[in-house]
Amino acid sequence: MKLNKEFITKVSKLKNEPKWMLEFRLKSFEKFLELDNPNFGPHIDIDFDNINYYKKELDLTDDWNKVDDNLRTTFKNLGVIDAENNYLCGVSNQVESEVFYHKLKDNNGVIFLSTDEALKEYPEMFKEYFNSLVKYDENKYTALNGCLWSGGSFIYIPKGVKLDRPLQSYFRINSVTMGQFERTIIIVDEGAELSYIEGCTAESHSQNSLHAGVVEIFVKKDAKCKYSTIQNWSTDVYNLVTKRCIVDENGYMQWIDGNIGSGVTMKYPSCILRGDYSRANSISIAYAKENQRLDAGAKMIHLGKHSKSNIVSKSIASNGGLANYRGTVKISSNATDSVASVKCDTILLDNLSKSDTIPKNIVLNDSSVLEHEATVSKVSEEKLFYLMSKGLSEDTAKELIILGFISDFKKELPLEYAVELNRLLKEN
Repeated sequence: MKLNKEFITKVSKLKNEPKWMLEFRLKSFEKFLELDNPNFGPHIDIDFDNINYYKKELDLTDDWNKVDDNLRTTFKNLGVIDAENNYLCGVSNQVESEVFYHKLKDNNGVIFLSTDEALKEYPEMFKEYFNSLVKYDENKYTALNGCLWSGGSFIYIPKGVKLDRPLQSYFRINSVTMGQFERTIIIVDEGAELSYIEGCTAESHSQNSLHAGVVEIFVKKDAKCKYSTIQNWSTDVYNLVTKRCIVDENGYMQWIDGNIGSGVTMKYPSCILRGDYSRANSISIAYAKENQRLDAGAKMIHLGKHSKSNIVSKSIASNGGLANYRGTVKISSNATDSVASVKCDTILLDNLSKSDTIPKNIVLNDSSVLEHEATVSKVSEEKLFYLMSKGLSEDTAKELIILGFISDFKKELPLEYAVELNRLLKEN
């Protein structure tokens, strides 16, 4: 599909968007044409003329019985329907370009809509936060998202509201050479609390698809936000995502980031610790197997005094896979008495696999502390021998070692998702 101004204008008109959004899309398109692919990380080779940039097949509903039978079966098999029934406060499901199912159980002033709906229903709030934290011109794929964004979640948690159950969005790509451009905005107001879970899957095809999402999160004073991702894209998907959060005074942000699928991933969830005593925590895993190149990590930017961040990264590579940690920690001159720690651990399951740790650590004042630890090891022959002597196969023994290796990550997930993670690791 040829991407041009005429096509972008057509999509904007189909969505019945205001003039300023069309202008934004066209401005983003011009920047997309100017920018090159990132000069770091895995090689990216996308035929942009062979991407389907917009596809809508289903109308929005809050009744599963009105969803297409095949799609309903797919999401039931993924466990999405059971999860909604059992413990979710609300759910949003997207296939290709648009959200097709959405439901919020308990309101309490909470806004939980597709981003397209929020543009229409809350235009002033939308405009205040949209493109304010992740700018369209930061890289080629934020620009691409800017001109084509569709779907995603818009969430506002009012002051003092503490949700006792998570909200969830689930993204799926079914079509060959599909481009999916999620745009998610989350605002957690003063003293509020949110747990948000994101799941990602795709059908396997012989040609590459693209997921280029943008996520902007705003954690206000004394607020808390937990954002969990279980990514299980097929190996024909390029996953090129920009996720960023800004945290005000005494606020807390936690990234729980699981990268299992995709052929290429470049994703570095980041936090700007703007407020004094603001805190952030990132725990991630990246499991790369044959034909997988996962370049993932985290970024922590300290601006507030007495701010604190912690990064824990677990990388696993087997069958010739590549799993890199790439991250940045910067403690500014004004962020006095701040503390940051980075721990990167890697297991290589064979001699064909590779992993690199690529940290960038900067401290610009004398009263702050930054600690960094990195380890790379192969599966212990002694551990394997011991487990196999108990009657386990080599594959089962390696599986147990991996599950022990990522225990820090698993314990941060809801029980149902921890079980699902075990299943995905076995399948992959």
